[in-house]
Amino acid sequence: MSNTENSAPLANGPASPDKGIHCVLFDLDGTFADTAPDLVHALNQTLRKHGREPVSMEKIRPYVSHGGAAMVRVAFGSREEIHRQDLLRFYRQDICRRTRLFPGIAELLDELERRDVAWGIVTNKPGWLTEPLVDALGYRQRAGCIVSGDTLATSKPHPEPILHACRLVDRDPRRTIYLGDAQRDMEAGRLAGNLTLAALFGYIGDDDHPESWGADGAINHPRELLNWL
Repeated sequence: MSNTENSAPLANGPASPDKGIHCVLFDLDGTFADTAPDLVHALNQTLRKHGREPVSMEKIRPYVSHGGAAMVRVAFGSREEIHRQDLLRFYRQDICRRTRLFPGIAELLDELERRDVAWGIVTNKPGWLTEPLVDALGYRQRAGCIVSGDTLATSKPHPEPILHACRLVDRDPRRTIYLGDAQRDMEAGRLAGNLTLAALFGYIGDDDHPESWGADGAINHPRELLNWL
């Protein structure tokens, strides 16, 4: 998996409508958007409520893609449901104050749309958090589909959320890229028949080993995805 940071610019010419990739699906936290600042802020509000010292961004950032329960476990040393509920409540109150798209995502979306490549989001984040966040970022109307962790009875690493997304945009899963920053993303995409790419710019910690996830490739910057179309 090589670093192609100096790869070709976005305007590589339109993809053929008769072959290649017709759809790109994104994980949300750690892939589409850098949500860690708002989530860590909410976690520290939770810690203060329960008489604990705040934690640093560096400590929690690698766990953000694994959800609120993982963040609570690292910060509190346990997985008490009351702490997770407090975290989510604080997060919903201030869901997009510091969150931004990862650098290059906006330009990538523009180029995908120019090439008539459908795109959407498939996340394990619950819909009551996913939809207001994507709306606040300004992309809810542009996304071809948004599949949240509670849209169906199953979530990643089960492939059904990705297959459901492909049905919503009427695209062949075998001509779809799934981009994510966690092993379960690669497992779900592979089981769905996608081409899978690991987002190395996401929330990957020292204990993660993307080279063992079975992905078809890895990218260090969103624009590198265009090389796979």
